[in-house]
Amino acid sequence: MAAFKEYADHDALGLGELIAKKQVTPQEVLDAAIERIEAVNPRINAVVQKSYDEAKAAIRAGLPPGPLSGVPYLVKDLYAWQKGARIGNGSRLYDGFIADHDFTLVERYKAAGLVILGRTNTPEFGLNAATEPVVNGPTRNPWNLERSSGGSSGGAAAAVAAGMVPAAHGTDGGGSIRIPAANCGVFGLKPNRGRNPAGPDVGEGWSGLACGHALTRSVRDSAALLDATGGPAPGDPYWAPPPARPFLQEVGAKPGKLRIALMKKPITGTPVHPECVKGVEAAARLCEELGHRVDEAMPDFDFVGLRWAMGVIISANLRNGLDARLDALKRTQKEDDVERITALWAEQGRRHTARDYARALIIVHGVGRRFGEFFQKYDVLLSPTVAEPPLPLGTTDMMGNDLDAYNERLFRLIPFTPQFNVSGGPAASIPLYWTSDGLPVGIQFGADFGNEAVLFRLGAQLEQAQSWKDKRPKL
Repeated sequence: MAAFKEYADHDALGLGELIAKKQVTPQEVLDAAIERIEAVNPRINAVVQKSYDEAKAAIRAGLPPGPLSGVPYLVKDLYAWQKGARIGNGSRLYDGFIADHDFTLVERYKAAGLVILGRTNTPEFGLNAATEPVVNGPTRNPWNLERSSGGSSGGAAAAVAAGMVPAAHGTDGGGSIRIPAANCGVFGLKPNRGRNPAGPDVGEGWSGLACGHALTRSVRDSAALLDATGGPAPGDPYWAPPPARPFLQEVGAKPGKLRIALMKKPITGTPVHPECVKGVEAAARLCEELGHRVDEAMPDFDFVGLRWAMGVIISANLRNGLDARLDALKRTQKEDDVERITALWAEQGRRHTARDYARALIIVHGVGRRFGEFFQKYDVLLSPTVAEPPLPLGTTDMMGNDLDAYNERLFRLIPFTPQFNVSGGPAASIPLYWTSDGLPVGIQFGADFGNEAVLFRLGAQLEQAQSWKDKRPKL
């Protein structure tokens, strides 16, 4: 048994402080994390690769100093190369692939002293709002094992919610940090486009739709991690506006009286589950009690066009990625290489024209301008994160044969998240509501381009007013 029994009571900065004060050693903290993973992971299947020996070796070699030094950390198994690690991407097509270098973001995690001890489950190539890949099996929601953990960072969210680690890496191309954060009752921030580097192999993910950051137990951990990783790397094609000061200094700073727009229903008019409506209405009341002004309002933009443009961009990038892997294998695609929806989506990428791609980029940038105009009037946009509480496993199955039906179901579930991937601005899912049967419902707060600071200030204020740290799933 691990000597450090209070492991699960601390967030990442709390663990880092104990280590810095030598009240506990990095090895004791790692042992506690390993013990927790071994006890809980068989039930929820969040961690699909374990690198305990490598983590122990990193500690023996000496860790860089810093507020996160010695803290156990998990990396999502979707690209994010780690030198010497097996990279699966949730797909049979990547069987046997070993990374020969680190991604820039992984380099920065290591430079911050984080101890990487494994990789988390993801749907194939991050294409689903649930984490149920054929190659690894489903990640179950720690709050209800028959429910989805969300996706595509479902393994990361479940690991944090289950107390395996206080924070874990995630990526977000259409809501993939925020959706599982909502499902699992943790804090999940999609940072601004260009805030974290995507290199060294590419300059951006999904033509700027996707970015990487983390899912965390506390708001301050998210801020500290973004301080550790944010900022351009040499050769980056663009970067986010530099913050006025470290993000961690925004946590606890007074947000002032914010102008908050309340969006209870999506622009598409599709229905939202009553529990999600209750959750966002309760969040609006809490914001008003804290002194903010809340008015019902939403940006005016073409969601149908947004959906089409995202489909073109994602399918083009998917087709390119599959072909690159097949070229490396020196063979053509086999029927069982990828899941059926993946294959159908990639085939769309083959059929779309260069004009389609150019038009899709114009649509994306147009939505960004509409959001920029909207945030001249409001500081924050408040909405449900997703349109339904955590769904039963298997609801968004990627082994069907009808891509249109799959996409229709997917976008009915996530009408609130993709617009921030398109606009490029930051957005966070905050765990402020639980249903009558004990399932978490996330509430999304989005902000103007480059303004993560307001989300950290408001998020910390909400966390203090209605803390979720003592809410734990009874595994």
